[in-house]
Amino acid sequence: MMSFDVERAVRRSLKRAGQFKFHRDHRAQAGRVLQCLEKKNGKADPENLKLADTYARDVFGSAIYAPWLRVYTVFSGTFKEGWIPDNYYGSVVVPSMKGSYGKLSDLKSMSRLIFGSDAFPDIAYFANGLFFTDERIVIPAREFESFVFGQCDRIVFKLDGSGQGKGVHIFDKGNFDRETIRSLGNGVIQKFIAQHHAFDAFASKPVATLRFTTVVDDAGRISIRACFFRLGRANDTHVQSDHDICVPVDLTTGELARQGYMNDWGATEMHPDSGVRFSGVKIPAFSQCVAMVLDLHQKIPFARCIGWDVTVDADENVQVMEWNGEHNDVKFSEATQGPCFSDLKWERLRVI
Repeated sequence: MMSFDVERAVRRSLKRAGQFKFHRDHRAQAGRVLQCLEKKNGKADPENLKLADTYARDVFGSAIYAPWLRVYTVFSGTFKEGWIPDNYYGSVVVPSMKGSYGKLSDLKSMSRLIFGSDAFPDIAYFANGLFFTDERIVIPAREFESFVFGQCDRIVFKLDGSGQGKGVHIFDKGNFDRETIRSLGNGVIQKFIAQHHAFDAFASKPVATLRFTTVVDDAGRISIRACFFRLGRANDTHVQSDHDICVPVDLTTGELARQGYMNDWGATEMHPDSGVRFSGVKIPAFSQCVAMVLDLHQKIPFARCIGWDVTVDADENVQVMEWNGEHNDVKFSEATQGPCFSDLKWERLRVI
């Protein structure tokens, strides 16, 4: 019994340490964003910041949730009730509303098995020492290269647990080496998507993506709460979160906002490399994208908030590049389109 008590105490201690680091890192990140915003826009109204601090304590129970509320406030120029701090979302909402179900999104080879959809551009998998087809049939290692490049000329390998553009590797016949795949670890091989020409106009190399956020409410209804368009830089091989451009998307019309935002949250009305403006651009096949993510979320409603990375290919087919069932980012959507979740009463949840 004593051994069990000690083990439980150690687990609690490790959890507290992890939570401390999590909130410390978020405070630091939010602080950097706040500095950038105030440098560009001037000092924030102290009364608005006071409202954010009070709301963090009174509604969420702690001042540790104030930093992101301050960012949203300075970004918007006013305070809005109903905002969800990103660290509250990660530490309280994610474990309460997803449990272990969201973690399935880390396992890239499971997507087609879960969703049964050809919208995922998967063509093969590497898992635990074996190569598989997209139908989970083992491929002899010596035949793997011919199998993959018999379907396309360029592939993307994404590691399990990868996100934010990290753990992504692009190969063609000239630089492919299956031993490199083995050394990298488990993951999915997807065909490299030829994106829609409307996306090419901004940046032709990295495939632009739409990030949709869908939720399941207490009545089981699934809805879209936010959407933004992510663009890479001209010389990127793929979109990477440390220097992408994010543009809010109107949920009704699929039209881009007049302004997008750089990694430092600085506003821009055009892509910094191509000079193509965002205003007036409508996402092709937007209604099909909306229908796709709503349908897919019905397959795994146990994870009650999901981030979907979707694109539209050259033939106007919707392609689902990946889904994020864990801590999908809500801070950009909350600042630009929020409050996105105020009717869901997430502020009533408590730490698990």
